[in-house]
Amino acid sequence: MSKRTKNKPISPVTTPTNVLVIGSGGREHALGWKLKRSRLCAQIFFAPGNAGTAKVGKNIDLAIEPVNTKNADAIDYFCRHNNVGLVVIGPEDPLSQGLADRLARPDRAVFGPVAAGARLEADKAYSKQLMRAANVPTAEARIFTDPDAALSYVHAHETPVVVKAAGLAKGKGVIVCDNPEQAEDAVKQVMIDKAFGDAGATAVIEERLVGQELSVLALVDGKNIYVLDPAQDHKQAHEGDTGPNTGGMGAYCPTPLMDNKIMAIVERDILVPMVDAMKREGVEFKGVLYAGLMLTAGGPKVLEFNTRFGDPECQPLMMRLQGDLMEIMLATSAGSLDEVSLTWDKRCCCCVVMASGGYPGQYEKGKIITGIEAAEQDPNVKVFHAGTTLNKEGQVVTSGGRVLNVCAMGEDLAEAQQRANAACDKIHFEGAFFRRDIGYRVMKK
Repeated sequence: MSKRTKNKPISPVTTPTNVLVIGSGGREHALGWKLKRSRLCAQIFFAPGNAGTAKVGKNIDLAIEPVNTKNADAIDYFCRHNNVGLVVIGPEDPLSQGLADRLARPDRAVFGPVAAGARLEADKAYSKQLMRAANVPTAEARIFTDPDAALSYVHAHETPVVVKAAGLAKGKGVIVCDNPEQAEDAVKQVMIDKAFGDAGATAVIEERLVGQELSVLALVDGKNIYVLDPAQDHKQAHEGDTGPNTGGMGAYCPTPLMDNKIMAIVERDILVPMVDAMKREGVEFKGVLYAGLMLTAGGPKVLEFNTRFGDPECQPLMMRLQGDLMEIMLATSAGSLDEVSLTWDKRCCCCVVMASGGYPGQYEKGKIITGIEAAEQDPNVKVFHAGTTLNKEGQVVTSGGRVLNVCAMGEDLAEAQQRANAACDKIHFEGAFFRRDIGYRVMKK
């Protein structure tokens, strides 16, 4: 990256200003925690935030979903009257519903793509079509709006397939199938039983790729691409990658699966073509472009694109990031990524998700959480809140399926994993469970 040009501002924000982080999960807690360390951050607000973000800044009661004129105007009003110079939109839903479009102002930076850019995640059918047009390597797929046609297709398809709800389904709308019978059941769940709501009105049925999965996240400012250190997520609920798909049960960063040769392919054949394809669609993409990849025998292929920080990949990235995150976000929104540089802690970070009993299915809320302070006695450990709130007595209690993201640093993955698991053992709430094997796919037996 080049050095900053003298007297060339990278954004409308040049003096300390307030920040508003939209969202309530572990990703937003981690982003706020890192932003608070910026020389440009005065005060930080979270909408709506959680019990953890309340210790970083101030939680405010603003409706963020679904995005409509009333709540978008309320957020804009809050920003105008509270000197908010940067808005960071964490979750995919408000991005796809156009919150970034509504909040952008000449004197206010918004980190996150406009709705047309967020469509790359919100509509898997559109994304697949765009990948085909750009010759981006991805799984062969068919798109269906008629459940009977989809059932006929999978019934006649002997090789394993993956059935995906085309819309947003909180990371759960993907069903991996071993045989036609499982595929037929998956189509019925997605398209007929509406297990993922309207997200399943259109289904994408694609070949099942074989290999290691990894996540490559890049900052994009419309013309420049800055690739972040690669990570590996673990989607299945239980150890050994068994059980149903979740929003993510843990991640580690960096991953040894990625080397310079593969990264060059990813940049040349995947990231650059997609940014160019969106330009041809009239979209100047600014924000995070997240490529979920499968490392197949034929090279890396795209499983899906997201248009925001992954959750929980964001947490180990923020633990390892050295430098000013607010400056980086402002440069992204201003089209000045070539004016900043990123450095990383050389150590590994392992993030383990502690979840509510029953997740990703039905689960109870309001369970009292203890032991977070004990876990953070280790200076290598940080606990990010994901699904928490405060009860009437001021106690931290569960309020979601994924409750806590326990992150630990180590000289290698084995040490980071051991520290994260030891920290989880100190934290307690009724029904809690977590995977002890985050990172096992690349660790020596």
